[in-house]
Amino acid sequence: MSKAATVYDVAAHAGVSIATVSRVLRSPDAVRPATRERVREAVAALGYVPSGSARGLAERRTGVLGLYFPGFDAAEDAPALDVLSDQGAAAPPFTVVEGDAERGAAPGSMLFLDEVLRGAELEAWKQGFVLMVGVGRDDPDRSTVRDMAGRVDGLMVLASSVPDEVLARLARRIPVVVLSGPPRGDDYDHVTVSNAEAMGELTRHVLAQVGDGRVVFLAGPADSPDGEQRREGVVTAVAAFGRAVDDLTVLRGDFTRASGRHAGEELLRAGEPPAAVIAANDQMALGVMDVLRGAGVRVPDDVLVTGFDGIDAAALSVPPLTTIRQPMIELGRAAVQVLARRLEQPDAPPVVARLPLQILLRESSARSA
Repeated sequence: MSKAATVYDVAAHAGVSIATVSRVLRSPDAVRPATRERVREAVAALGYVPSGSARGLAERRTGVLGLYFPGFDAAEDAPALDVLSDQGAAAPPFTVVEGDAERGAAPGSMLFLDEVLRGAELEAWKQGFVLMVGVGRDDPDRSTVRDMAGRVDGLMVLASSVPDEVLARLARRIPVVVLSGPPRGDDYDHVTVSNAEAMGELTRHVLAQVGDGRVVFLAGPADSPDGEQRREGVVTAVAAFGRAVDDLTVLRGDFTRASGRHAGEELLRAGEPPAAVIAANDQMALGVMDVLRGAGVRVPDDVLVTGFDGIDAAALSVPPLTTIRQPMIELGRAAVQVLARRLEQPDAPPVVARLPLQILLRESSARSA
């Protein structure tokens, strides 16, 4: 490999000082057009790339934003892969699989987080930042997020993915934005949605369809702030409808389709299926529908099913799944926008950006008259 060009090489090639090269790269309007063009031609001819680390040292900035997610799946769930081995090189170009290949996939399809990540990547690029992503698999002491904090200008974390005491220590070093979950009167910026209100409205829709029929709520993990807000929305709506909250059956999953299937199997083993299943996210709702369909239970004629998130698979299911669409990409973009503003205005009051939800009434909750 040839030696990388330096700012000194560019200055010599263009016949200017290194200070002039720096001004052209950072504030081109401050340099005369002829000089600016000469420097740019030298940059192109030499293939010069400015040093981000050197610029960061001068500005005390890295130009990098961090996004930290909890690990919903374990690394050991992934099958072994060695593309450099002789066996891997000799592998056939494709295989044919009969049946549902998805059931063999690692659990915890992070479709919500995937969309949030897409939004954050897009906005980081637009704002001139690089995005660093950390996933906290098997990370009880949060060493991953601690390490990230030393490499980024600011950090975005999913609510409750980092213990409060760790988050407080990190926030003393860099700006922190909390994604999802309810603001708790802290000093962090928050980007969130109205989980309880939207889930309450959807629950009222379901109750109007099923009357006195038994309703099951398939909740998420107890440590999920979003999941608990959705549970609160369901419970409040049930009580307001004049029904006993104790009559509401609550099962728990982990936001994966596999846990939804497990819940569906548990419901069928218990006897007659309920009139409705309200799931805390789409993946679990789709898992329940998998099991009901396999057992010959019709949705929505026998059981109404609803979800939350608005992933693409919900619109493509049979029947299409009633759900609450989260602005997933917009959540990621908004978090970057809030973090970028915090970097420019470190002393501004904390921001709570609450993005709107959409309740999508589809066939899975439309009981025939």
